Amino acid sequence: MLNFIVNILSTPAILVGLLSLIGLALQKKPIEEIVKGTVKTIVGFLVLSAGASFLQTGSLNAFGDIFNYAFNMQGVVPNNEAIVSLALKDFATDTAYIMCLGMIANIILARFSRWHYIFLTGHHTLYMACMLAVILNVGGLSGAQLWLAGGLVLGFIMVVSPAYCEPTMRKIVQTDELGFGHFGGAGYWFSAQCAKLFKGKSKSTEEVNFPQRLTFLRDTTVAIGLTMVVFFLIVTGVAVGRGILEADPETILATYTNLGGLLNVGAETQTHWAVWAITSGLSFAGGVYIILSGVRLIVGEIVPAFRGIAEKLVPGAIPAIDCPVVFPYAPNAVLIGFLVSFLGGIVGLFVLAFIDKSLVPCALILPGVIPHFFCGATAGVFGNAEGGLKGCVFGSFMHGLLITFLPAICMPVMGSLNFANCTFSDADFSWLGIVLGNIAQHVQGTGLFVICVVIFLLPIVYNFVAPKKAEEK
Repeated sequence: MLNFIVNILSTPAILVGLLSLIGLALQKKPIEEIVKGTVKTIVGFLVLSAGASFLQTGSLNAFGDIFNYAFNMQGVVPNNEAIVSLALKDFATDTAYIMCLGMIANIILARFSRWHYIFLTGHHTLYMACMLAVILNVGGLSGAQLWLAGGLVLGFIMVVSPAYCEPTMRKIVQTDELGFGHFGGAGYWFSAQCAKLFKGKSKSTEEVNFPQRLTFLRDTTVAIGLTMVVFFLIVTGVAVGRGILEADPETILATYTNLGGLLNVGAETQTHWAVWAITSGLSFAGGVYIILSGVRLIVGEIVPAFRGIAEKLVPGAIPAIDCPVVFPYAPNAVLIGFLVSFLGGIVGLFVLAFIDKSLVPCALILPGVIPHFFCGATAGVFGNAEGGLKGCVFGSFMHGLLITFLPAICMPVMGSLNFANCTFSDADFSWLGIVLGNIAQHVQGTGLFVICVVIFLLPIVYNFVAPKKAEEK
């Protein structure tokens, strides 16, 4: 039964579909509207997930592998899924209880604090619960005490992360009825703050004027497709020049597992490397198109449905949704943010290499294409909202540096938790892991439990003690 509940809570489509159903039912909508809204919400999330999966398996992973081979890069690629899969072997039950209690704590904080966000990104909730289970276990907690402490901290970060994204999120979506639920929030906030240096000094990325013959580039699918085709051709050409096609396929695939298509492994006919690069670049554009379609379907259903929850259960409740929710609002910024964040990751890698050789030993963090696309693209949208095109470029570049340096700082903490050579990729995992991980190493047992309780209570106490602004009353 516990496994079944966790499966529901960690499957975004079903979780959000259930909340949509509850919201519509609380509004006493006719049964046909409840069914329609619930089904369209679930389908929207499935479309979004299908687009993300298609993008990841079809282009993103392959681009990362071919880039690392072409330029002979070696180091640690931050990956949430990898470290969670290792941790779940020993902490599956603890993770399940923390996740369930964390979602209850999220609702309590949404009800009794000023942060009314219901965090709906189920897989990120699972990952955070897993990280907390490991850290608190090292801090000497176990059983019910571990589950409760982890649940309280999880509920806290589930409302805090959307809260510091909220000012810019409101500018992006032009409403306060939609929140941002993704544990890269600190990175997006950082990008927005950097972009404010260019406030009023640059037009939006969506207002870029193209020459008459190039107006077709205003079509997002065309612009993303052509740009990624050029990048794939250049990087693949460099890899071919280094002899990737002449090397033993099994040796290459032992390290670069996503290049089977390029190496024609298992193919009946040979595919030219340029054809592979072109189709991979266009597949990237196809994945983004599917994601945007899913987002439009979700937003059109979940916001009206959530009014029922806001009116009946948690006054002012705001759904906080995964990062692709902002992509349709600035498609050009999505592409710019990804590319510039990736560039920031490369620059950060060279900085870390210099520090490692000249100052102190440190981990070399390779620019992972997955975090730099999803997080970097989001950082670009946030940067554009605050500082236009220049803000988008500068903000996403600084974000690329941030998600390179934070995982490097987090590596020693993960090592102390017996997870060598792996680390989380997104900003909120990194900063919370650094802070709580260090606390857990110095404050053990009951003291650590008390700290977790205090962390949870702070937003509630602040709500009742601090004076409210006139517009909040």
